[in-house]
Amino acid sequence: MNDYLLSGPDLTNNLFGVLCRFRQHPVAVMCDTEKMFHQCHVSHEDRDFLRFVWWEDGDTSNEPQDYRMNVHLFGATSSPGCANFALKHLSRMFEQDYPLAASFLHQDFYVDNGITSVCCVEEAKKLTVEARELCARGSLHLHKFVTNDDSVKESIPSVERAVEPRKVDLNGFKLPVERTLGIQWNTEADEFVFDVQEKTKPDTRRGILSVVASIYDPLGFISPFVLEGKSILQEMCKRGVSWDDPLPECLLPR
Repeated sequence: MNDYLLSGPDLTNNLFGVLCRFRQHPVAVMCDTEKMFHQCHVSHEDRDFLRFVWWEDGDTSNEPQDYRMNVHLFGATSSPGCANFALKHLSRMFEQDYPLAASFLHQDFYVDNGITSVCCVEEAKKLTVEARELCARGSLHLHKFVTNDDSVKESIPSVERAVEPRKVDLNGFKLPVERTLGIQWNTEADEFVFDVQEKTKPDTRRGILSVVASIYDPLGFISPFVLEGKSILQEMCKRGVSWDDPLPECLLPR
C-alpha cells in the first residue's frame, strides 16, 4: 500500500534544533501525544485508499468483509505528514488563546513527542496547562509529562505524569540500528548520560559498522570517541576490504 501513498511534505521539526532548545533554559519539560496517528481522521473522500478485507474469527473459508480505515495508520507513508500538519494547524487555530502552548506545538514537537525548556518554574507550569487545554480543543491528549523541577511535576495531575522516571531514554525520537548505546536524560542530576552495553562483534568491516551505527548521539557529545571508529571504517574502504574480510593487521591496535 505504501507504494501508492504519497508522503506529503516533510513537516517534522529538525531533531537537532529540538534537542538544542530542550537545554536552552533551566526548566525542561517533556510529554507525549497519546496515539497521535489514530487521533487524526482520514477525509471521507480518501478512505477508499485505506480499504482492507477482514475474515471474522480468522476463518478464511467464509466471505471476507470489506472495511475502510477512518484514522491514519501506524506505518503508513502518509501518516507522519498528515499528523504533523494536524498538530501545526491546531497550534495556528488557537495561537491567540494559548500563545505559549502554540509555539511549543509548532516548533518543539518531534512527531508525537514534545520536548522544550523555559526560563522559570511559573512559565513551565503555565505551559503544561496551556498545552493540555489547547490539545484538548483538537481532541488530542497529552500525557507522560516529565520535568527536572519537582514543583512543576507536582502541578501536573498524577495521571498525566510519566511513571516516576529517573532516566528518560531519548532513543524514542529516532531509533538507531541497535539500542547498544542510547543517550539518556537523568532527571535527578539533570544531565545527559550514555549507558554503554557492549556487544561482541566480529573484527570485520560489517562488525565495526554495526557498532558505530548503533551509537545514538544526535548532538555529537561523544563525537571524538565515535570518530575513531569511523576513521577505521574509512581506511578499510580505501584499502578495498570486503564486508566480512578480517581486519588488516595494521588496524587491529586501533
